[in-house]
Amino acid sequence: MSHSRVVAAVEMGTTKVVVLVGEIIDDSELSIIGHSVGSSDGIKKGVIVDLQKASDCVHTAIIRAERNSRRRVDDIYLAQTGAHLEGVFNQGTASVSAPNSIVRTADIEQAKDDAKRRMLPEDRTYIHHIQNPFNLDGQLMESPLGREGQQLQVWYWCVHGNKAVVSDCLRVIKGLDCKVEDVIISSIASSVVLLEEAEKEAGALVIDIGGGTTDWVLYRKGYIVRTGVVPVGGDHITNDLSIGLRTGAKSAEEIKVKHGRALFNAEDKDKKVWLIGDLTIGDREYPKSAVTKIIAARVDEIFNIIKDQLVDSELFNISDISSGVVLCGGSSRLDGICEAAHSVFGIAARSAQIQSNVKSELRQPEYSTALGLLHYALTGQEGHSESSKPSSFISSIIDIFKGN
Repeated sequence: MSHSRVVAAVEMGTTKVVVLVGEIIDDSELSIIGHSVGSSDGIKKGVIVDLQKASDCVHTAIIRAERNSRRRVDDIYLAQTGAHLEGVFNQGTASVSAPNSIVRTADIEQAKDDAKRRMLPEDRTYIHHIQNPFNLDGQLMESPLGREGQQLQVWYWCVHGNKAVVSDCLRVIKGLDCKVEDVIISSIASSVVLLEEAEKEAGALVIDIGGGTTDWVLYRKGYIVRTGVVPVGGDHITNDLSIGLRTGAKSAEEIKVKHGRALFNAEDKDKKVWLIGDLTIGDREYPKSAVTKIIAARVDEIFNIIKDQLVDSELFNISDISSGVVLCGGSSRLDGICEAAHSVFGIAARSAQIQSNVKSELRQPEYSTALGLLHYALTGQEGHSESSKPSSFISSIIDIFKGN
């Protein structure tokens, strides 16, 4: 008899809560059987600011998704974002112990353990340990097992977060009869459904522009070498429009969606746009150039912050990012945003393209993270990421919740 389990991908954003429900059969086949998108409250830039409001929104979204799928969720895969996330490269070292200098499994595990045992301050917890290549006596390789050498090294990109923030995100799930199986940062989740293996090998920069934050991940030679979060997103663009055009947030959002451009075009100079377009009471006219310039300034800022972070880490080398920039998240729908990214990074940029076997309504760039979470539910963490088991702190919190 076949075995199945029902999992949910949950992304708690500043503007909305996305839940996708999938059924996994025999650990080899996944079908999306339900989803829901609900309003978000009590969450700002990936941080829970009102636990009760956030819990109500998330619980409502999960329950609605369960009703749509007509199944109860067994496990939850939870996205994590926010400026509290940081990363560090840790190096692990081991001396080859065998008399014949042949690398054994024990040597590899010792090097890995050495890299992952670096202590954090008490208020921090590891979320991901993402493995990079091994170095055996100066030679880089994916697997040193059975090779001859003396000194073995391995590097990990280790992502850690604020314990209180992560704990609050897990507490939001409390009260539902399901468990959090894993926590995955948004940028990595998005990237696994947007990039082919060849693109990762050639190097790619994935940028996920959400409502309150912008998450990014950089691949080089098939490995994740850096991740980051910018505490600026689509809501900031809306707020800029609201102030610059002297209109309410709702009207500013409508203008952004209907008429927004991420890169100034000289043709916009003499054009006008209307808020509603039917000349009814409350309808207003705005210069298209003003709208574009406001949006373009904020988009340019976001991209330049990411570029500066890459330059500071000495990882911005165009030749190592041959697959270019891939944009996802709701704000990646802005007209001209690929051109704006190309202008800043100097490399090709494209919008997210979700695989065709996903339902058409889910092939939008704002579903990239949730789809990536389902990918992890089916396959486990990506090959070079060793966080399929949450950190000890996260595990302890999850275990507490399982018992309630």
